[in-house]
Parts: sequence; C-alpha cells; structure tokens
Amino acid sequence: MGAGRVGDGRSVAVAGGRRPWHLVFVLLVVPLLLLAGGGSASAHAVLKDVDPVDGSVLKTSPEAVTLTFSESVGLLDDSIRVFDPGNRRVHTGEQEHADGRADTARVTLPRLPQGSYIVAWRVVSADSHPVSGALTFSVGKPSATTAVLPSDKAQDAATTTLYDIARYVAYGGLALLLGVIVFAMATGAGVSRDLLVGGWWTLLTATVALLLLRGPYERGSGPTTVFELPVLRETATSRPGIALLLRLVLLGVAAALAGRAGLTPAHGRGPDTDGERAAGAVATVGGPAVGARLRFAVVTLLSLALALTWAVAEHASAGIQVPLAMTSAVLHLLAMAVWLGGLAALLTALYRTPDELPAAAVARFSRLALASVAVLVATGVYQSWRGLGSLDALTSTQYGRLLAAKLVAVVLLLAAAAYSRRWTARLAMPAAVAVPRRVPEMVGAAGRAETAARAALVEEPRTAEGPDGPTVNAGADPEPGGPSGYDPSPYRSALRRSVLAEITIGVVVLVITTLLTGAQPGRAVSEQQAARTASEQTLGSTTLIPFDVGTPGGRGKVQVELTPSRVGENQVQMVVYGPDGGIATVPELRLSFTLDGRKIGPLDAKVENRGGYWAADALNLPLPGTWTMKVTVRTSAIDQVTVSKTVRIG
Repeated sequence: MGAGRVGDGRSVAVAGGRRPWHLVFVLLVVPLLLLAGGGSASAHAVLKDVDPVDGSVLKTSPEAVTLTFSESVGLLDDSIRVFDPGNRRVHTGEQEHADGRADTARVTLPRLPQGSYIVAWRVVSADSHPVSGALTFSVGKPSATTAVLPSDKAQDAATTTLYDIARYVAYGGLALLLGVIVFAMATGAGVSRDLLVGGWWTLLTATVALLLLRGPYERGSGPTTVFELPVLRETATSRPGIALLLRLVLLGVAAALAGRAGLTPAHGRGPDTDGERAAGAVATVGGPAVGARLRFAVVTLLSLALALTWAVAEHASAGIQVPLAMTSAVLHLLAMAVWLGGLAALLTALYRTPDELPAAAVARFSRLALASVAVLVATGVYQSWRGLGSLDALTSTQYGRLLAAKLVAVVLLLAAAAYSRRWTARLAMPAAVAVPRRVPEMVGAAGRAETAARAALVEEPRTAEGPDGPTVNAGADPEPGGPSGYDPSPYRSALRRSVLAEITIGVVVLVITTLLTGAQPGRAVSEQQAARTASEQTLGSTTLIPFDVGTPGGRGKVQVELTPSRVGENQVQMVVYGPDGGIATVPELRLSFTLDGRKIGPLDAKVENRGGYWAADALNLPLPGTWTMKVTVRTSAIDQVTVSKTVRIG
C-alpha cells in the first residue's frame, strides 16, 4: 500500500484494500427497487381554458381550437389532433402559440360539417413534464360517432420507469463526482480514484440515457423509439435536451481538466498508483502552477454550471418566484452532492485505510457536512413551501405525501448525522489527553509498604545518545494507542456504522426526491382544481324542455343555455329542435324566470331571434336559489304552448 500527498504535503492513504460491497448495494440495488415501485410522473401545466368549451354545442363551425395553460408549454409535432364523427383525423392548420403567448396552443380548423368532434392534445410543461388530455364539441347538434377519446396516458410505464431510474443515477453520479472532489479539497485527505472516475462515468452514462429517453418520455411512447431521428431531432432543440447536451459538454471539460492534472495517465511515466493519481488530480486540478484560489474557482464554476442543467428543466423553472427558486434549487443540489458524496468518500476511506485517515480531516469534513445540512434545510423549507402551496396539500396530494415521507427521512438522517459528529469528536480527541484512573490504596503502615514496593517496580527512564542528543526511554516499546493509551479504533468502527446509516437514509431521501420531481406540486393541483371549478361555473347550465302544441309536427324540445348560471348578469341562448331532432325555426319564443320562494318575477329574458337561435346578453338574476323557467313557444299564428322547468342559480 503506497501513499500520495495532497495540498500541503501531508501523507494520505492510497486507494486499496477491500471494497465496501454493502455500500454498492445501498447506492444501487435499493434505489432501483424503490423506483421500480414508484408511480408515473404527473404533469404540471394545468389546462385553464379551452375554446370551444368542452361539451359545448356550437351553432356554426369554429375557426380554431385554442388551449390556455397555467404556465408556458412546448409543442410537439402533433400536439393537437382533431377527429370527426367517423374517427377520421381532420386536416388542421399549423399548430402555434396563440398571439405569441407561450402558455397557449392553437390550431386552425376547416369548415366542419354537423356532428360531434374529439380534440386530443399533448404538450410539454415548462418544468419538462408532459401533459395530455381530450375534449369534445359538437357543431349543429350532437351526433353518433365512432370516434373515441384517446386512451394514451401522459406517460408510457416502461419509458417513465427507465427515465426515473436514469434521473436517480444522474443524481448519484453528480454526488460522487462533486462530493469526492470537495471532500479532498476541504480535508486534504486521500480519495479513491474509483469514486472519482466512477462518479464521472455514472453521470455521463445517465445523461446519455436521459437524452435518448427524453423524446419517448415527452411523447408517451415506448423505449423502442429512442433512436428515431425525428424524436432525437426534436429532443435536441427542446430546452431539456439543450440542458442535457450542455451537461455532456461540461463533463467533457471536467475530464479534460482531470486528464491534464494527471487523473488519466498520459503517455510516458506517470503516477505509479491509482491513489497517487487521484490525490494528485484533486489537489492540482489545472496543474501545479495553478494556485489554490484558481482551483477553487474552476471547481465552483463547473459545479454551478452542472447544477444549473438540472434547475432549468425542473420545478424551479416554472411557477412563482422563478429566479429565487432556481437559485435555491442549485444550492440544494450542490449541498446534497457535497454531503452525500463526501460521506461516500469518508466511508470508503474508513473501510479501506482507517489507520491512515487523519482525525483532523474527519473533523474538517464534519464541519463542512454541518454547513451543507444547514443549506439543505433552508432551501428545502423554501422549496417545500413553494411546491406545496397549503398545509391541506400535505395529505391530499401525492406531492404532499411524498414530501411528508421525505421530511421523516430527513429527520432520521439528521439523527444519524448527530451520531456521526459525536464519534468524530471522540476520534479527534488529542492523544495527549489521558483519562486518570482511580487506584485504591491501603492506609496505614501496610499501605505505605505496598506503595513503596510498587514504586520500586517502576522502571527508570532509559536514555541513549542520538544524533540530536539524549533520548528518553530509547528502545522502549510504546503503549498501544499512543503514550496516553488512547485507542481510536472503537471510535472509527462506530463512525463507520453511523456514516453507513447516513448514506443509507440519504439514498432513500434521494429516491424520494427523484419521485418528487415527477409528482405534480400541491400548488399546481390546487390551481388545477380551481381552474376546473371555474370552468364548470363558466360552462353554466343547459336545460332541455320538451313541448307539444297538439298539432302535427308541433312537438319538439327547447334547449336553454344559461351562462354562467350564477347570481348577476347572465347570457341566454335558446335553440328549438323539431320532432326529427333537427334545428327548427319558430315565429316567436319567450323566456321568463321566477323565484317563487322570494316572490321575485317573472323576469322577462327578452330573447331575440339571431338567425337560427334566440339569445339575450343581459339577463340579471339577483338572488341565488331554484328559479322556474317558463318558455312560450309559438309555432304558427294560432298555435303556442308554455312549458316550464327549474334551474339552480348559484
């Protein structure tokens, strides 16, 4: 086992010895099992408005279909598809953002014949998650149709699972890469080359996998489409795809700097051992001539840039307070990497070379870990508030339940960290500090005699001449653990166990965090429910009232649409359907409202004939309650009938 030197020339342990295979199990196997059981990610953009309204019956063909969302959305090749009653796709115009607004999606329509139509839509929200849905509308009157609502979900189960696993692996790779480097720079201790190179390759592989899976993830297709050129081209021009490509470039820059520093052996003579390469690489990133401040600046800039490739494509990039949220997300991610990656480096050193790990290095990392925890707590509280929205969402939404689980895991993690700090303090106890032992002594003459006998057995200090003068106790064997009898081995074992517990719980926290990035935030769920409620209120009410004047062909139905069917000003539209179900024309149509319980009315709606339908734009209903609508239908100069039905006004 050799030794390398880091920073100030202190001897450091070189990677070697046994491998902590249970650490590999904790970092890889357990998270994969947890992620495999996780549900599909939820979309985060909320559909706030649609024109034409879902379920509406239009008098004429609409010119376009326009969708409005709660945040900006990205459009795919076929974000909006329209199907006619025969389940044939309608040839629409080019899809676009309406009026240049990024939170909308729009396609123009040709003149549509009478019948019912289905609109299927799929977009990508600003935080990179796909969202999809469907709606129906009818022209003239509803019709029988062979078209069905699309059954495709927002995500394909296999693609989503693979995508979540790749995201977790990317988090782990970042933690190893940055955490190990920061551990070495902050403590001066030797690090394992396996961890450094393994972290880089892990992050690289996961990023490539995310880049390939991004297209199928957005489209909701299976993993077999990962190599389709149109899908790859679309991914490469999207914001998440650009962020992933930038991450690959940054990893290339990091590899080039590491190679220049000696982490990767150059042609000719190089470091003799893996440990010497790793130690030299971390201590001299950029070469020996580069000062410590420049090394710190390079590592800081690369770390910030890598963290930004996550922030620009996750929750922080959409919603409220985006600049502050992205700053918080970057700090949260970096603190996680420093803590968990540093713990991995510390645990590896405790298993491989425990006797060569300086106690002072452990103490320095303990202080660094405490600072990382403080950053994690502060940024985590802010992100929880921003994503949750309200305390009710903590139990009523998937995001809230995952967040509650994460909070419990974080509390356990902090408890394990407290034990680690305790054992670190014991390990850093100066060797010169000896614990006095109480030795019982006998009193009286017998006691004095025994004391003298013990004193006679004490060996006098031996001296010998050395190159620097006399040396006390030359040739004497020192006591185990140092001159004071201090033995750090039990504390190292205890620290090893507590650090392993930290990493185990930290991995669980990391898995929950990965699932949180795919869950719809509680605030977005609340917005979606509010938008749905508002949409339902805006839809108003539609009432069909049968009539029969008692003459041949003198029967039918009157459809009364009241919008928004609330207290205050309302709009009325009335259509008369004949016995064959088609739209019929009548010479006169009247509508009045009465609130019997409050003795209000009748209020005349004053509907006017507008060519095929009757309407009024300013009907004022002053109080909530169950109103009685009376409709008078005159089909000829002498044939008319008055029918009534109730309607609820909120």
